[in-house]
Amino acid sequence: MGFFNKLFSREKKESLDQGLQKTKESFLSKIGRAIAGKSTVDAEVLDNLEEALVSADVGVDTTVRIISKIEARVAKDKYLNTSELNRILQEEVAAILVDAPDSGFRDFDVPAGKKPYVIMVVGVNGVGKTTTIGKLAYNFKKAGKSVLLGAADTFRAAAVDQLTIWSERVGVPIVKQQMGSDPAAVAFDTVQSGVARETDVIIIDTAGRLHNKLHLMDELTKIKRVMNKVIPDAPHEVLLVLDGSTGQNALEQARQFTAATEVTSLAITKLDGTAKGGVVLAIANQFKIPVKYIGIGEKMEDLQVFDREEFVDTLFSLND
Repeated sequence: MGFFNKLFSREKKESLDQGLQKTKESFLSKIGRAIAGKSTVDAEVLDNLEEALVSADVGVDTTVRIISKIEARVAKDKYLNTSELNRILQEEVAAILVDAPDSGFRDFDVPAGKKPYVIMVVGVNGVGKTTTIGKLAYNFKKAGKSVLLGAADTFRAAAVDQLTIWSERVGVPIVKQQMGSDPAAVAFDTVQSGVARETDVIIIDTAGRLHNKLHLMDELTKIKRVMNKVIPDAPHEVLLVLDGSTGQNALEQARQFTAATEVTSLAITKLDGTAKGGVVLAIANQFKIPVKYIGIGEKMEDLQVFDREEFVDTLFSLND
């Protein structure tokens, strides 16, 4: 069994390396120029490192925090060579990332005593929200869990249709109503049906409109309230899906949604098509919400459980 776990881990690592290739190449080329011909980490190296981090969309605040920590270590150690910069950079970046409080999710498991485990998914249209739900359903099912989908984004016919296609593709049931129906009613029916079926995991899609934040807040609060009538502590997780390729715009979306509802975890998609993978750090640093999943490709397996150490190793290892 150990061999197969190692094999699976190696495949996941290869996918991660491939998915973050654009960010890594962009970042490492800048770091290479930053330390070319240098034997020690001086002010010029740090300035160049700062520029490289900002260009990878790590964000100014997060970059300043990382550089300040490295500066402090340079001052303390007096003499620091550029080969040590790799190790220190990885340590300081890893310190910024927030681990999810429960490690059971690493194998698409759910916490004991939470059945059905209810996940409410939020995010603006176009970030890959429905696709992420489909991939989540696939991975939970692959892990031996029964899954039920709820199409509570009733304002867009395309959203319901797309989720229906995913339910058929993955082979899991879906609860839906007519377009324009009350989203809370769909959520209530989904949770009630999930309890009756003794489903392991319920995943509920919600509308992604940000132009009226107050309305969004009211709607999400109402959805939570009706679910509570069936399962008192539902939803157990509010997962915000963000498009990593939009860089700093993803930060603004996170700001809007965390103001509208209590977000407990993050999924960051489309990291394979961008050199802005550093936005994962910016979001984790600013909102202190654990990044739980990352999307690094089109395949269903390309929604990966986020592993802090592997991510940092892939993105910031200067030895490759």
